[in-house]
Amino acid sequence: MAERETEAAATALATALRAAVRGEVDFGAAARALTTMDASNYRRVPVGVVAPRDAEDVAAALAVCREHGVPVLPRGAGTSIAGQATGVGVVLDLTRHLRSVLSIDARARTAVVQPGVVLDDLRDAVRTHGLTFGPDPSTHNRCTLGGMIGNNSCGAHSVAWGTTADNVSELSVATYGGAALRLGRGWDGAPPGLRELVERDLALLRTGFPAGLPRRISGYALDALLPEAGTDLARAFCGSEGTLGVVTEATVRLVESPPARALAVLGYPDESAAAEAAAGLLPYGPLTVEGMAEDLVPAGHRLPRGGAWLFVETGGASPAEARAAAETIVRAADALDGTVVGDPAGQRALWRVREDAAGTATRMPDGSEAWPGWEDCAVPPARLGAYLRDFRALLAQHGLRGTPYGHFGDGCIHVRVDFDLLSEAGVRRFRRFSEETAHLVVAHGGSLSGEHGDGLARAELLPAMYGDELVALFGRFKDLWDPEGGMNPGALARPARLDENLRFAVLPRERVEVAFGYPHDGPSGGDFSAAVRRCVGVAKCRVAGPGPGADVMCPSYRATGEEQHSTRGRARLLHEMLAGEIVTDGWRSAEVKDALDLCLSCKGCRSDCPVGVDMATYKAEFLHHHYAGRLRPAEHYAMGWLPVWLRAAAPFAGVLNAAARLKPLAALAKRLAGIAPERTIPRLAQETFGPWLRRRLGNRTGVFRPGRSAVLWPDTFTEHLSPSVGRAAVRVMEAAGIGIVVPPAGRAGRLCCGLTYVSTGQLDRARTVMRRTLDRMEPLLDLGLPVVVLEPSCAAALTTDLPELLGDDPRAARLAASVRTFAQALEECAPDWRPPRLDRSVAGQTHCHQHAVLGDEADRRLRERAGLTGELSGGCCGLAGNFGFERGHYDVSVACAEDQLLPSVRAAARGPRPAELLADGFSCRTQLDQLGGHRARHLAEVLAEGLRDGPAEGPAEGLERP
Repeated sequence: MAERETEAAATALATALRAAVRGEVDFGAAARALTTMDASNYRRVPVGVVAPRDAEDVAAALAVCREHGVPVLPRGAGTSIAGQATGVGVVLDLTRHLRSVLSIDARARTAVVQPGVVLDDLRDAVRTHGLTFGPDPSTHNRCTLGGMIGNNSCGAHSVAWGTTADNVSELSVATYGGAALRLGRGWDGAPPGLRELVERDLALLRTGFPAGLPRRISGYALDALLPEAGTDLARAFCGSEGTLGVVTEATVRLVESPPARALAVLGYPDESAAAEAAAGLLPYGPLTVEGMAEDLVPAGHRLPRGGAWLFVETGGASPAEARAAAETIVRAADALDGTVVGDPAGQRALWRVREDAAGTATRMPDGSEAWPGWEDCAVPPARLGAYLRDFRALLAQHGLRGTPYGHFGDGCIHVRVDFDLLSEAGVRRFRRFSEETAHLVVAHGGSLSGEHGDGLARAELLPAMYGDELVALFGRFKDLWDPEGGMNPGALARPARLDENLRFAVLPRERVEVAFGYPHDGPSGGDFSAAVRRCVGVAKCRVAGPGPGADVMCPSYRATGEEQHSTRGRARLLHEMLAGEIVTDGWRSAEVKDALDLCLSCKGCRSDCPVGVDMATYKAEFLHHHYAGRLRPAEHYAMGWLPVWLRAAAPFAGVLNAAARLKPLAALAKRLAGIAPERTIPRLAQETFGPWLRRRLGNRTGVFRPGRSAVLWPDTFTEHLSPSVGRAAVRVMEAAGIGIVVPPAGRAGRLCCGLTYVSTGQLDRARTVMRRTLDRMEPLLDLGLPVVVLEPSCAAALTTDLPELLGDDPRAARLAASVRTFAQALEECAPDWRPPRLDRSVAGQTHCHQHAVLGDEADRRLRERAGLTGELSGGCCGLAGNFGFERGHYDVSVACAEDQLLPSVRAAARGPRPAELLADGFSCRTQLDQLGGHRARHLAEVLAEGLRDGPAEGPAEGLERP
């Protein structure tokens, strides 16, 4: 009965909201599931989501919710780390429509923005004026101004430009009670009774807040209302975490952005030494003083000598001036070693390491999980070194591990700790540690939060910092703004307990039966719940478009702008599928299937996500279970079984190619196969690669050159659709003196990586195909030869999917370790070979699977030696194997291509000389051809064209068939 009443109330609320607002109202399971969590340890279930179109919509939604007695949570990008962006009631999604920069006044150095404006969009808009918005969290390319105001966000440059509160001039606010307020300096716009509350407690407000803290974010900023502080209502509202009202518009201050910057990188023995040095660098006027230790730095780094580093940025009117300032800091610093990085690309690469730390810190060096919870306290900068030593000792006392990093110049520390949040004993230890660390921070004169707010993680502990009397005053302050308690209840004022609402509590404790091995998830691998837990919500996948050094992840989000089509959104839906509270159909879930439908399986998240969420694998796993015992879509049978159909079609290639040119026949074939009608069916090779290669080798199984031989893998795409790539690769390998060995395929074409079966979730069939492949490859594995795979997607499948599906077969790991790209094989087997000098510019794309799994360093070096200059674009071509061919995916496929690939190709075409278009993947080449008639080639084809005819160098002998 109660459940039916709750459903009826939700239905009535949704109906009333749809009648009142012009924006979208969604009370479906998917919308609710997508907003249960932020980037914290916490989870709260809303009743629905509203995306208001303007301030009037916000007011109307608040009025309906007030009438129905339902609380409201304003939400931006959902990257909050303390849980304040989770909530019960109705979530107001301010990112969908309220995302405009309304005006810029360059002379006054101000801008008027809506709350859903992404920070980088504002910075791009004011860059032409030589201005920027000072605060810049590491999530700058997806966090919103409204969220920054709610959390009083800071970022790396706060030593120069302060917090968000320091850079806000005026705010327009809608309250739950129906008031529309304009807040700035002075008492105008204050709710009734606020001035009296402040004047009655002046003594408490003057003495209750710790002094000397550049990063005091905890609690409400009531001291901003003191007369000597200028009675700044806008500043007092900042950091209120959506508990007082909804920001509908903000006037923000801008600062001059130095035209040139340089980065001093200083090495110290350990993090405490770096922390103690940070405060001494502040008199030199740096823009940033950031710190991190070696356990967060990727292997193979080229940082100065040391175990911890300070990144100190300087600015200037010219590169020389900025560099001189950085060199002064290096000379003045008492560091083990130091260097100055002046080129922008080098600086971006270093800042990326720092910005990704919020994600990389969630995995300890041994692969165990680490979580926020004591994420961002701050102490006076001069106390930071001593605090870190005491903090490390407290970690050890509790048997915990963590990796501190952060804004050392402001005394603000981020850390992820390996809390056990799955067991009752672990949660109890989490609570005890949090309580003791709160007292430690206070003992050092610090703030429980130095950047991300209190939320659910620390608000309960505020009495340790402020005392009961001031915390009670916080409660009265909230009541004046929100007397009905409708704004984000449970956060900041009258908070929930810090060990309630933990997002892991709803996950199953027993292992979920899965097909993939998930070797890096769970104590012994194979834990799908642990794999899904990887997503911590930092939302690097929620970047709207390409930028400097743009990655592959996440092409479908870039195409649609919808949370459910981001890596994070899909991970959230899988989390809720396992929880079973909102998404109740398990593996049969329509919500999860719909979200995964537009996943291109590009594998970009495997490398670009800071915590290595692997959505391509999760999608294959889901489809495997979703269709178990059920009829699959036509495209799964058509494109999933592509190797079989291509082998069967090979003898009839000429007839089938002619039939595909007849529009009625082609349309019928596409309809039956589930292929998008906009697509052209690729031509089949008149002569497949295998017969040509056998003739080339004189019907031997290969040509063996001691120490310079490799197995050439006969992938399906090269064999049947682009044999010219294989022929070119053979010519180049022969010219380089590399002996070519042919795998023993048995019956024609029976060797397969299983890629098409994996991408359509036919994992039982994939394992059968892979085991047969291992049986035939085993004799060659014993020779220890590299295996050259020309198609990047097949190489990635052999490298990752094969060992993760057949973890019980040691041959799988051996074959995976043998796989080489074409460029890697040339570098390994013929290191002294000099490719033909081509001296031309290139454009095109690095295959997304190569970017994510294989790396392109060898390709870059090979192109450089051949005189092929220019950069290939990132992103995904949008065809992505079967994805772009499937019915219903064409528009998204085109949008993905338009994100990076097609613009880069068009730009290259406008150059003084035509650029050579490179695309090693068959999908990439097909997409370029079908969307613009662009002819791209594999790198092997370009090199082969530049070769002089002549015999291969070096001794050769026949290799008998194993």
